[in-house]
Amino acid sequence: MMGANPRLTLKTRLKAWWEGYDPEDLGARLHGDAEAEDEPDSPPAEEAPAEDEDALVPDADLPDDPWNKEKIEIAQYIWGDGYCGPGGPEQIIAMSKLLALSPEMSMVEIGAGLGGPARTLVEEFGVWMTGYERSERLVIAGNVLSKMAGMAKKAILEPYDPESPEPFDRKFDRAFAKEALFTIDNKDQILANIYESLKPDCLFLITDYVAGEQISDGRKLADWVAGERIRPCLVDAEELAKAVTKAGFAIRVNEDISDQYIELISRAWAGADKVAQKLIHEPNGEGLVTTLLKEAEFWSRRTELLRSGDLRAWRLLAYKKDNTGKTMSDW
Repeated sequence: MMGANPRLTLKTRLKAWWEGYDPEDLGARLHGDAEAEDEPDSPPAEEAPAEDEDALVPDADLPDDPWNKEKIEIAQYIWGDGYCGPGGPEQIIAMSKLLALSPEMSMVEIGAGLGGPARTLVEEFGVWMTGYERSERLVIAGNVLSKMAGMAKKAILEPYDPESPEPFDRKFDRAFAKEALFTIDNKDQILANIYESLKPDCLFLITDYVAGEQISDGRKLADWVAGERIRPCLVDAEELAKAVTKAGFAIRVNEDISDQYIELISRAWAGADKVAQKLIHEPNGEGLVTTLLKEAEFWSRRTELLRSGDLRAWRLLAYKKDNTGKTMSDW
């Protein structure tokens, strides 16, 4: 509850996130402070809807598809065209060099989002991409973007149920799961499906969120779980690696990339105040700014947990052994 604390303007809310404070706590810090980053004592009346405290509280019941037109638009303002999470083309290309991709290969991606990573890999390596995404709205929007980019046949997005036991209907040379497994309860099933979809002697790259080794603040972690778009089904890094090997894969790379993700998130949101000032002048500007504020708090919660160590970002590189006993040559 804000109580007698002063209302926070748009710029101040975004600045609170950027400097690592909770917006709810910042009101007390600013109480009686005449130097509130040159913001007026009372915001203009037309800004009030964007500052409604109730509008910033995560929905108690998550919808089947948490993405809508406004969230898709805001995501691309923050992360870049075709992206809806950390890592743009440069990071995707650098990370995917581990996969030794070529134009003769096909690749399956789990958690394809808007298809930005898939189109980046098509453009850079010529690989044929099929992305699976649980949000049908992201699939529809992503396929439109692929068509506009001239990649309708090489960067295809399809909807899927990650909890389904149904296997994929074709074989691939490579696989990529981008921050998707942590939202899937039956990890054994999806990993088994991916294993079966890969040709022998092929690689599987995973980036994901995992629980820290020791939870320092269980309440904050619980609040984060309640505020996520899709309810997280967290395991720790050791449990994730065990699930991957149980599916039949051998692990080549197993590393903590939390610092890298904190930097990617912070860099992407650094200009959020400028984005807000641009959005307010667009049709439905107030609604877009409200969505921007919700997204800022969404990523603030993730970043705070990454910084505390209660949540970690992780990368695994696994490979499927050849049935004949042959293994990949060193690379």
